Parts: sequence; structure tokens; C-alpha cells
Amino acid sequence: MRIDVVTLFPEMVGHAARFGVTGRALQRGLWRLGVWNPRDFVTDRHRTIDDRPYGGGPGMVMLAEPLASAVAAARSAQRSEGCTAPRTLYLSPAGTPLSHRRVAELAAGGDATGLVLLAGRYEGIDQRLFECCVDEEVAIGDFVVSGGELPALMLIDAVLRLRPGVLNDAESALQDSFVAGLLDCPHYTRPEEYEGKRVPEVLLSGHHEAIRAWRLQQALGRTLERRPDLLRDRALSKEEQELLAAYRRDIVRVLDIAGG
Repeated sequence: MRIDVVTLFPEMVGHAARFGVTGRALQRGLWRLGVWNPRDFVTDRHRTIDDRPYGGGPGMVMLAEPLASAVAAARSAQRSEGCTAPRTLYLSPAGTPLSHRRVAELAAGGDATGLVLLAGRYEGIDQRLFECCVDEEVAIGDFVVSGGELPALMLIDAVLRLRPGVLNDAESALQDSFVAGLLDCPHYTRPEEYEGKRVPEVLLSGHHEAIRAWRLQQALGRTLERRPDLLRDRALSKEEQELLAAYRRDIVRVLDIAGG
């Protein structure tokens, strides 16, 4: 897989991508990174990349022409490496919220998969560029940051960890939040007691089926408390219904004890 990022801060992207999971995968040749600065595609001596918006208002808008040239260069580089149909994604708070399902779809392509990530700045990009060069507009969340570089890095990390061979233990990705439509369960490690709080006994029991059921119950309960929207359209199995009912009873019991 090859991923190219069009950004005014190529050093920021190139440096950050070389740490952790993405960095190890890059060293092992499991993906390839290209960065493109649209300032390299302008001809005026000031290297102008933005201008005031028509109609007035605060801020500046990124010019269409240098961005389009950078995107075209990135696509050409991908095709030269065998990426037959590179997709261009624009990172924007106005885009479709990124979900685990969409991340999995982006990760599912073969080695010839290519992504071009357009990181905007200022008030955004000229709409005409979006209409002619962008395949998809993606939002990381319902908030605004100063540029698309951090969202692009987050998307890269999310996609790569689902690619074959990137994680040391592929099972790790299968147990993450959202993979099964639920939030992940709590996790514990040594020591067995910390600040007066002990690891749940079931995790020390060695009883694999009991541990599996406990983790599923905790995932269901955590999802109910924090992201009930994830459960609204979920068809719970009989086991899940029973586990969630028991979780609710335990919560009520704890509240009763706390209330005296």
C-alpha cells in the first residue's frame, strides 16, 4: 500500500509517520509514504498558496491550482508504482465521520491500493478543487483543528494497523473497540493489587470461558454507559442479553449499597 499526503508541512507528516506501529511497518516495507508540498507547484516569488475568499469574511482559502498539481503528481507517482486506482481523501470537519467500517474498507485493498490524503489549512480549499479532484471528504470527529495533518496521520495509523503483518499480534486488532460493534473491555496487568484495588478474580482464574464471558459483559456494559447509540441497532444474542441484564443488576446493587 502506498499513501501520499499533500500538505504545507511535509516534515511534520514525514517525521511523525516514522514512529511506533506506522514507523516499524514503513521500515519493513509494508507501506510506502510520499509527501507533497503544494508550494513546490507555484511559480510566483512569494510562493503564494492562499487568497482571500470571494464574498468577504475572515481567513484565507487555499488556491485550487497548486493543490490540484500536487494531487496530480501524487496520483502519477502512485500509478508508476502499480496503484491502479488511487483515491483522494480530503480531511475536513465537514466530511463524513470516519468509522471503523470505513477504515476496514480502506485497509482491505491489496498491495496496489493507493490513497492520496489532502490536508487543508486556513478556511479550507477552493470548492472547485473538491469537485474535480476529491473522491471523498472525511472527518475525524465533531471538532476543528488547525490543519488536516493530524487527522491524516490518525487515518494512516487506523488503516495500517488493519493491514496484514503490521501488528505483531494480528489478534490485537480484532479485539479493539468498534471491531465487534462494542467498546473494548477493561484491561489489567501486574501487580495484582494497586492503590488498594485488585485485579478481578475471574482474570486470575485461568478459566478461559469465564474470562471470555466477563470480557464480553464488560464490553457490553461499557458500551451501554458510554456509547448507547452503538447498541440501538445491534441485535443482541441471548447470551449478550443475559450478560447485559446481569451487568445492570450489579450496577443497581452497587448503587443501593453506596446509598446506604
